Amino acid sequence: MEHPENSAEYAGLQVNAGVEQPSMVNPYLKQMRKKRQKLFTPAEYVEGILKGNVSMLSQAVTLIESVLPEHQAIAQEVIEKCLPYSGNSVRIGISGVPGAGKSTSIDAFGVHLLENYGGKLAVLAIDPSSERSKGSILGDKTRMEKLSVHPKSFIRPSPSAGSLGGVARKTRESIILCEAAGYDNIFVETVGVGQSETACHSMVDFFLLIQLAGTGDELQGIKRGIMEIADGIVINKADGNNVDKAQLAATHFRNALHLFPVPDSGIVPEVMCYSGFYELNIDEVLKMVFRYIDKVKESGYFQYRRNEQSKYWMYESINEHLKSSFYYNPSVKDMIGKMENEVLGGQITSFVAAKKLLDTYYDTLK
Repeated sequence: MEHPENSAEYAGLQVNAGVEQPSMVNPYLKQMRKKRQKLFTPAEYVEGILKGNVSMLSQAVTLIESVLPEHQAIAQEVIEKCLPYSGNSVRIGISGVPGAGKSTSIDAFGVHLLENYGGKLAVLAIDPSSERSKGSILGDKTRMEKLSVHPKSFIRPSPSAGSLGGVARKTRESIILCEAAGYDNIFVETVGVGQSETACHSMVDFFLLIQLAGTGDELQGIKRGIMEIADGIVINKADGNNVDKAQLAATHFRNALHLFPVPDSGIVPEVMCYSGFYELNIDEVLKMVFRYIDKVKESGYFQYRRNEQSKYWMYESINEHLKSSFYYNPSVKDMIGKMENEVLGGQITSFVAAKKLLDTYYDTLK
């Protein structure tokens, strides 16, 4: 377009043509686009895992977490081949209320364990997913500053994605792969709420409960129900002016434990105070854990507990498979929306709708 300023009457003024504007789309986008990750054969995954290849281990865990049928088929074959090389680690579950300092404590426990006891450590953290966005932050590694850069550690956060049972199953399968990769100590961190503690307890050898001072008397501890499954209780943030409060809380929890029957292991849980942030009494807590492990191995309870866990997860796997089979059934998927609308419209009750859906599912199996 010709600018009027360039006409003769505006002598001395001149407007140059503008520079052509670049495209809003980055021309290098195709080059920058990440190539789709290559899928290896089950044998290649197993070989990499047994050699301690962290990249292969991470990719195999991703396959376990995937819901795609082709990924699940590869993952199950990898797990089956890794199974003979598993079972040689100490599995420690760590739980506590949100804000109790689980991630900070794991950082302190893990570094102390690797530097003083040797071996390799894998941390499997279950991260809660948002009910609204369905996303997870997966930010546990940011609070494990020392452990996340340690050459002998492997940290893997996994989203709960609204399905605790499924994530717990995937975490248990991830334990098998980590053990096959040579990790002889495994920490399993829970989200710290709901049934996650029970699920975690069913896959570990020692369940450590982290508590805080000032969260109520011993009656509150009993009401939570979690103390029944704890193998050891530790009071965090026992530092500075909080030491006396922590000692008092420890006394309350010891009193509460006297009201419970003796656990199946025959060992009454110990109660200790420590500080994860200032790394106080960390070694004492680890000694308590390994003291328990030594005792249950001597008594035979260690293997008994693992056998019971295997049986438990057989039934859990059946339940998970039946649930998936129902919801992914084509006839059920076509009908479930209609049933939902009829329930919302008050045309039928929830129980009648459920029976119709189940009858439809059973008819497809005939």
